[in-house]
Amino acid sequence: MNEVSMPAAADRFAIHPMYLFRWEETQQSYVLLYPEGIVKLNRTAGEIIKRCDGAHRVDQLVAELQALFPSDPERVREGVYNFLEVFHAKGWIRRQA
Repeated sequence: MNEVSMPAAADRFAIHPMYLFRWEETQQSYVLLYPEGIVKLNRTAGEIIKRCDGAHRVDQLVAELQALFPSDPERVREGVYNFLEVFHAKGWIRRQA
């Protein structure tokens, strides 16, 4: 079972190797593929997860998303943290050492 906790600014996340992240033309969206199915991601989720590369710190990821969606920086920050918490709990992403 995954240990679930709120991400810290210095944390780095990567997509779990069991999942394949890609643009799916037929869906016109980013998706996560796994042996049992597919998860269709909205634009924001796609922008967040494509930065879950093990190199971006959470604070860097937040800054990039705030630049991409500048209308409400605090809402973007909260959304990124919530997204990471939920996707980590589902096992789709994992913290990097």
